[in-house]
Amino acid sequence: MDWDKLRIFHAVADAGSLTHAGDALHLSQSAVSRQIRALEEALDTTLFHRHARGLILTEQGELLFDATAAMVKRIDSATARIRDSEEEVFGELKVTTTHGFGVLWLAPRLTKLYEKYPDLKIDLMLEERVLDLPMREADVAIRMKEPSQADLIRKRLMSIRMRMYASPAYLEANGLPESLEDLSSHRLICQNPNSAQVLSGKALVQKLLSYDIRTGLTVNNYFGVLQAVIANLGIGVLPDYIIEDFPHVVRVLPDVESNEVPVFLAYPEELRHSKRVTAFRDFVQDEIFAHRRQLKAMGAD
Repeated sequence: MDWDKLRIFHAVADAGSLTHAGDALHLSQSAVSRQIRALEEALDTTLFHRHARGLILTEQGELLFDATAAMVKRIDSATARIRDSEEEVFGELKVTTTHGFGVLWLAPRLTKLYEKYPDLKIDLMLEERVLDLPMREADVAIRMKEPSQADLIRKRLMSIRMRMYASPAYLEANGLPESLEDLSSHRLICQNPNSAQVLSGKALVQKLLSYDIRTGLTVNNYFGVLQAVIANLGIGVLPDYIIEDFPHVVRVLPDVESNEVPVFLAYPEELRHSKRVTAFRDFVQDEIFAHRRQLKAMGAD
């Protein structure tokens, strides 16, 4: 099969429209249509169902799209490696991590990376689900557990724990709890146990909710929990990495915390020599070291 026709087919299947695919490929709609017809004739099959709202892949079209998607990802990977200069760091790097870590820890520190590499473009994908690195859904991942996929280079960055925090104003108005039993007279802010989160965090939330909490707020991400804590709404269950950037919040019940949660950085073996990946990995490691030093200076365990 002609790769040019497959490339056009992939663009049409991805866009669901001849017109949109043509715009992306800088081709006329008629030129795109001719290539699709020629491909269907060569394969002696129908690849699309055509209707008023656009194009839908047939069963045969789905099979071909799966194949072209894998080819496109491999080509993108090869292109990225070819474009990596020995001296410069530039181009796009797809980074995935959790909403909490991405919003509360990583994004605020990216200024330093851009200052050093102004031509780098980061596509930051915040997902609780684990993206497939070997299939190039992302180039680099920072996850709250060790990746299980094969052919990945992985490095343990640090460990975190879920702890309880409140604002000074909330504690002044409502008092400081001295035991878990005292939580029944406070408002607890946490992730719903059924929402996507690390297992250790979920276990801690379930334990706290067993103490007959009479009022509370559940949010499906840690940024929302943090904002509610800052707004003096109650006692929040949050990862300990927020403390460096929000030193005014007060830890509540210091003996209560989740089990240790490991944080790993991972990327595909084929990107071992990528200058972009190396630059990002070194930046994250440097920031982790600085984070640890700052926490030590603050006296946080």
